[in-house]
Amino acid sequence: MPGMTSGLNANDPVVVAAFRMALIRQGLIALLIFMLLGVIWAWVRGLLPDREPAGKAGSTRGRTAGSRGVSGAGMGDGAWAGEPAGRRLLRIGFGILWIFDGLLQAQPAMALGLPSQVIRPAAAQSPAWVQHLVNWGGTAWSYHPVQAGAAAVWIQLGVGIWLLAAPRGGGSRLAGLASAGWGLVVWVFGEAFGGILAPGVTWLFGAPGAVAFYCAAGVLLALPERYWATPRLGRALLAVMGAFFAGMAVLQAWPGRGFWQGLSDGRPAALAAMTTSMAQTPQPGFLAGWVRAFTGFDETHGFAVNLFVVIALAATGAALLAARPRLVRPAIVFMTMLCLADWVLIQDLGFLGGLGTDPNSMIPIVLLVTGGYLALAGVPAPAAAEAAEGSAEPAAGKPALALVPARVAGDGRAAGAGMGWRDRFRPAALRHMIATASARSVISAGAIGMILLGAAPMAAAQAAPAADPILAEAIAGASGVRDYPAAPFGLTDQHGQLVSLASLRGKVVLLTFLDPVCTTDCPLIAQEFRYAGQLLQGSSRRVELVAIALNPTYHSVAVVNAFDRQERLTTVPNWLFLTGTLAQLRRVWLAYGVTAINLPAGGMTGHSDLAYVIDPTGHVRQELNTNPGPGTSATQASFGSLLARAAQHVLRSG
Repeated sequence: MPGMTSGLNANDPVVVAAFRMALIRQGLIALLIFMLLGVIWAWVRGLLPDREPAGKAGSTRGRTAGSRGVSGAGMGDGAWAGEPAGRRLLRIGFGILWIFDGLLQAQPAMALGLPSQVIRPAAAQSPAWVQHLVNWGGTAWSYHPVQAGAAAVWIQLGVGIWLLAAPRGGGSRLAGLASAGWGLVVWVFGEAFGGILAPGVTWLFGAPGAVAFYCAAGVLLALPERYWATPRLGRALLAVMGAFFAGMAVLQAWPGRGFWQGLSDGRPAALAAMTTSMAQTPQPGFLAGWVRAFTGFDETHGFAVNLFVVIALAATGAALLAARPRLVRPAIVFMTMLCLADWVLIQDLGFLGGLGTDPNSMIPIVLLVTGGYLALAGVPAPAAAEAAEGSAEPAAGKPALALVPARVAGDGRAAGAGMGWRDRFRPAALRHMIATASARSVISAGAIGMILLGAAPMAAAQAAPAADPILAEAIAGASGVRDYPAAPFGLTDQHGQLVSLASLRGKVVLLTFLDPVCTTDCPLIAQEFRYAGQLLQGSSRRVELVAIALNPTYHSVAVVNAFDRQERLTTVPNWLFLTGTLAQLRRVWLAYGVTAINLPAGGMTGHSDLAYVIDPTGHVRQELNTNPGPGTSATQASFGSLLARAAQHVLRSG
């Protein structure tokens, strides 16, 4: 998949330092968001007088808070008590998972390592159209690793905090939608549809992808709460999970997929090969020992291991499809033990090694099945009665996150039903809404701010035409800031016209040296200059892109023109490729500190890869190493961005 890599080491210190700095800066912004919301909330609460008499307020406030599902401190304790147990398990469980995943995304190697070492391998065995789709998302990450890496951290932390802070009402359902939406993005672009379109799909390795279960939980949380007030939702969820386990049992039993053998032609078969690779992941020694021990057992007893897995999956699926509490309870206990064994011995916890993005699929599966059981067997009688009567919410109270309190607004009308959307945004209604909001509502608003804090830079990076210059700086090193007169020269351009440095006064000159018969670095460097010219279109009249021939043998005007045609530089209006006699060229090479050595068995030369940024007065302002390093598409675009940024900086500084 071209482009889905920067070609750099995942722990490159330049990018890692930039990633950490971005997290620190954005972390301070996130903290400021929460502090600002808290201050506004406290200030507005202090401004809004209590409309109830003092004596009456003391006797009734506890009752009204309980009926609204909001405690006197605004923490929504009543909402906790009234939330269905199955829904609460999914909300809290997946909220914690999202927070954990967000912290994993902050690992130093994530910025550079995720596209090449996580996303690309996940899609490698999928159909071509899946690879192209995943490559599109992975390339965007590769071009902007710092912005994308930091964005994933804040989006996932924000979703997790929102889920934990919003137990009831519309805000809680929106949190579920946010979880499902972001999970879908990760499932498609990060997990390549969970690998379900690749050969060798198996429950043991995490199919259909951990985030698929995050999406399912988000959809369930987004449902109106009345669906949780009857056993139907639990029965449907258990039936779906039962069908899933039954389908996985069929796949596991299918012959010819490599799971019935521990060894194949003397080599580890599918399962043993997987656990062998997992044992090599950096991790505590005792975990690696357990995984290696299981690998040896599977190599010896592969048929028995697979037979046990097939029977276990089929039995679990049958029990869940029956949806009878007496069968489901022991099935859940057995399934939990099976999932934990798979999580430790085969998936190796899923998040170790510095590039683990989540704890894999076993914990989400246990949460979903257990949540389905609680929804089936744990519906409170009052809630069920209200559902039978057609009530939209359980008797425990109104949503703690109601957008507008059901009290009287400043204009004397109820701040709930009967108000139009314009009325809700009147100053008095807004003040009352803020003042009567619960602390959980304030935390939820802060979590939404965190999500936007991540989403906005990611969207801006996606729309940016240039790659992040940090990639070029990581390969070439930081550019040297200089201020000395550039050495003069007088040479002939590709059109046969005399060009001197003095004739370019008043313009910023981006100067480099290219071998016109080079087939390795020089074409890449030329494309960087071409790309920089595209980025500088608005300033093209004030910037000149100049290359000087760097080959003692092949430096004629005809050779220079052939190079321009080959690299599509003939259409760049401010491009000059200068040449001259060998004596003239040697003087310029010496003045700018570049060297050229003829390589054996060919006309190419070994030479320095340098570029100079010369200001309109003829002074060198920066020296850049233009070595393209791995020469990937991301780094090439990054070098072009670095050149354009250097020219724009000189133009702005005058």
